[in-house]
Amino acid sequence: MTPTDLEILLQRGEGATLELKESFSPSSFARELVALANTIGGRVLLGVRDDGTVAGVKDTNVLRARVQDIARNCDPPVKMLAEPVGEVFVVEVRESDAKPVQCGDGFFWRQGAVTQKLGCDEIRDFFRTEGVIRFDLSPCPRFSYPEDFDRDKFDAWLGQSGITSGAPVEDVLVDLEVAERTGDKLLFRNAGVLFFAGNVRRFLPEAYITCLLGKGTDKVRILDRKDFDGGIVADIEDTMRFIERNTRTAYRIEGLRREDVPEYPMQALREAITNAVMHRDWFFDGANVFVEVYTDRIEVSSPGGLPKGLTLADLGHRSIRRNALIADLLHRIGFIEKAGTGIRRIRDEASEMNCPEPEFRADSFMTVTFRPNPAVRAEGGERLVGGVAPEVTPEVAPEVTGEVAGQTTDQVTEQVTGEVTGEEIRLLRAMSGEMTRQRIQEALGLKHEDHFRHAYLLPALRAGLIEMTIPDKPRSSKQRYRLTPGGSEYLKQLREER
Repeated sequence: MTPTDLEILLQRGEGATLELKESFSPSSFARELVALANTIGGRVLLGVRDDGTVAGVKDTNVLRARVQDIARNCDPPVKMLAEPVGEVFVVEVRESDAKPVQCGDGFFWRQGAVTQKLGCDEIRDFFRTEGVIRFDLSPCPRFSYPEDFDRDKFDAWLGQSGITSGAPVEDVLVDLEVAERTGDKLLFRNAGVLFFAGNVRRFLPEAYITCLLGKGTDKVRILDRKDFDGGIVADIEDTMRFIERNTRTAYRIEGLRREDVPEYPMQALREAITNAVMHRDWFFDGANVFVEVYTDRIEVSSPGGLPKGLTLADLGHRSIRRNALIADLLHRIGFIEKAGTGIRRIRDEASEMNCPEPEFRADSFMTVTFRPNPAVRAEGGERLVGGVAPEVTPEVAPEVTGEVAGQTTDQVTEQVTGEVTGEEIRLLRAMSGEMTRQRIQEALGLKHEDHFRHAYLLPALRAGLIEMTIPDKPRSSKQRYRLTPGGSEYLKQLREER
């Protein structure tokens, strides 16, 4: 630092990055060091009065040694550079990359020109915001294994992940890092609770997604609201079905095939919802993920805003995972690529589906806004997903069970459960013997695999209309699908009513 630089600092006076000290006091100096290291760094000028006039301090080996010792004895050590400039001893403090830093008197940080000691709540918040405390890796002492463990959820996740280890369940849970051994007990971490608890909200009250359907463009009148709290995987799937039920789909005829054209980019929405639950700030009290469907847009909001160190301009170029273990568990079942490409895929798929580019907004929440495909909106679509005609608003639309071209089936066999949608009926009519997933999709004239799986294949499986030929190996390359007896009977009823 030159004398000119020092003169400028003295004229500027104390601030968030500058502290003036007339004399050297070890305890006071240590507090200033950690305060600056815990914020954005700065300088301590020894030998300067509060009014900016120079009192002077003697540069000695003793002073230099004591300054260095204090910096080294902070936890973790503070990085700094000390040098004399005229009669002033300048100590330049670097922002710590291992926050929070403490000295013998505790934790301090800088607020404006004042150094303040952190209270207990502030220390906890500091640890959380700096990522020192990881929510997904934190233990959940109230969770009791195996009483609160849902083995069916775990087996389903294993099937999706392709893990075929014959090791005991407890060993697999520990290997996945969702649990740790404490003596003869298994202590679950929060990530394990989110994926494998029978009742997730008993332990994590904000672990759910709220889906809203608005009549217009705001929340003045809500037509439908659903809270999904079955765990991360089920919540994502249920949210996608909510969107599919409440948005339009148009049809495009190419040759002899009819292709579904959804109003919104479904894969991009799925990516945004997955990101919302994966990257949300789980320490944000009293908040949860929201998905709001309005007449002109869909908004996906996640509590906590952007992770520290990330800006809106970075989206699509840099990636910071707030909950790395949650991301890893979703990656293992194919929900994300874990390569920092999620935002780019959202934008690319919206462009591919001829939808406007999604809008990103970050404050205390991170919000992604999707706009509909203008061509589909202009056409109106043949129907809303779920069998409801677009000219009939959702609040007056009838409950439809097995509706086909204006005809309704009054009875469903006992093997078939729940509402049979138009997509499921199309799938039934496309079935011929045992068919691969690709062959069924081709028969339906659908190009988008993700849309086919979540609007057609999975609902038909859950309804008991079709079944796997190799149910114990759902990811087998030899997997085929066929009608169940209930599905065959239902299809027979439809044909007889024509």
